Amino acid sequence: MERSTIAAQMYTLREFTQTPEGLRESLRKVSEIGYQAVQISGIGPMDPKLVKEYADEYGLKICATHVPWNRLVNDLDALAAEHKLWNCKYIGLGGLPAEYQTSQEGYRTFAKLASGIARTLKEQYGLQFVYHNHDFEFERFEGKTGMEILLQESDPEVFGFELDLYWVQAGGGDPVEWIHKVKGRMQAVHFKDMTVLSRKPIFAEIGQGNMNYGAIIEACRKTGVEWHIVEQDVCQRDPFESLEISLNYLHAKLEVEA
Repeated sequence: MERSTIAAQMYTLREFTQTPEGLRESLRKVSEIGYQAVQISGIGPMDPKLVKEYADEYGLKICATHVPWNRLVNDLDALAAEHKLWNCKYIGLGGLPAEYQTSQEGYRTFAKLASGIARTLKEQYGLQFVYHNHDFEFERFEGKTGMEILLQESDPEVFGFELDLYWVQAGGGDPVEWIHKVKGRMQAVHFKDMTVLSRKPIFAEIGQGNMNYGAIIEACRKTGVEWHIVEQDVCQRDPFESLEISLNYLHAKLEVEA
């Protein structure tokens, strides 16, 4: 992990990025905090050229995205063109569509469909499909979790993963174990932390919760993760401050290791 490979997930700032003006100001603040890259997700509808212009203005690399499933199914050419414009290789799906969530067969069907789309993205456009999990994928169907089905039934040559480590933990999985399970199939990972408030798990800034980020960072290093993306779905303080706290923690880890 290097400073240049730590990115801010713009979904964290979604309430500020619904207009071009809001996105531009948010990217400015993200750059001033010290991030050198972003994942585009949760922003309002706007011209992709403006998104690229604003990211370039503040020296931010667009490293990955989250896009709607219906666009992957019905609007692949335009979607690929946007990613080419942004010089962004990793095109992500933020979660399993609801119609596939309730059965083993649903997971298998999705894995096959998504693998076909992922192959087109790779072979025709040079893009990499990545799947982002939540906790519900750890429900068991006939002894297998949904995540295990996705891992086993998808095409390993083209179907990649973007593990969200908070949700792995929330689903009862071991984040470090899962990082190793998807070795070779994960170039981007979501970092966030978990703590407890009033006996309930809540999102926390990295280093402010109870997850073992020393072991997590080491596992990412060993498995060749390229992008380390900081996300916090819900913040207990200003989201920009939360992103800064997480980045400072990761920078401090880098300084200790240097």
